[in-house]
Amino acid sequence: MNDDIRDIVLGLIATGIAAAIGWFARTYLWRRRLRRKQRFFGLPGNSECLLVVNRKAGGEDWSVARRDVFGLLELAALVKDCGANVQIVAHDAVQQGFGERTEFCFGGPVSNQRTAAHLRALLPGVRIASGPEPGAGRKTFAVSFSVGGETFAMEEGRAEYVLLARLTGGASARPVFLACGQRAVANQAAVRYLLRHHERLARKHGNAFCLLLKVVDSEAYGPDVVELVKDVTRDATSPVTEEVPESAGEPA
Repeated sequence: MNDDIRDIVLGLIATGIAAAIGWFARTYLWRRRLRRKQRFFGLPGNSECLLVVNRKAGGEDWSVARRDVFGLLELAALVKDCGANVQIVAHDAVQQGFGERTEFCFGGPVSNQRTAAHLRALLPGVRIASGPEPGAGRKTFAVSFSVGGETFAMEEGRAEYVLLARLTGGASARPVFLACGQRAVANQAAVRYLLRHHERLARKHGNAFCLLLKVVDSEAYGPDVVELVKDVTRDATSPVTEEVPESAGEPA
């Protein structure tokens, strides 16, 4: 074997070794990121999760808002990436506790009674007021959030708020994710925010958090422009202390 052939053979061997090392390194990093994603979302391979679908607010029959459907599709893709299985159920058809399966819950308490139950059990510091918008024949709803002594009212198309929460009933329990928005576009915005920033959320907040987000100018930007208003975890998870009126004193 002359020197030229030997150099070619050695070059091919070195190239093969480098390619194999690169492939193993990429595979290792991909698997590590996948395990982190599975751990954060509570979706190990072949596990089960629930997508709890709400009813379109103001609808006379059982229907789902278009934006909520888009959010469900994005979550379904996440579940598939994690190698888990998904079951889509209506909000009024779930009659079980939480913690056994990961659960993604869409919509506020007006359109999703499962969300209402989670708010009472896990976020007692949140108050949500809603009612029909003024005007004859309108079926839209005005919604405001109150938490930590502050109230956040909806400005339709300009500023819509959504609570994005990851909650658990214990260290070994599977998480419950809430996307509790003032409108369907806010629910979808919360899902996108969660999927885009889940690594940072896991590092900063750990296993449990409740964030207040604001969707900016949804009429122009849809669900894509989202601002983090504040972390309301402490206030949201603490029961609201009802003020007791002062006694007027004993009659003379």
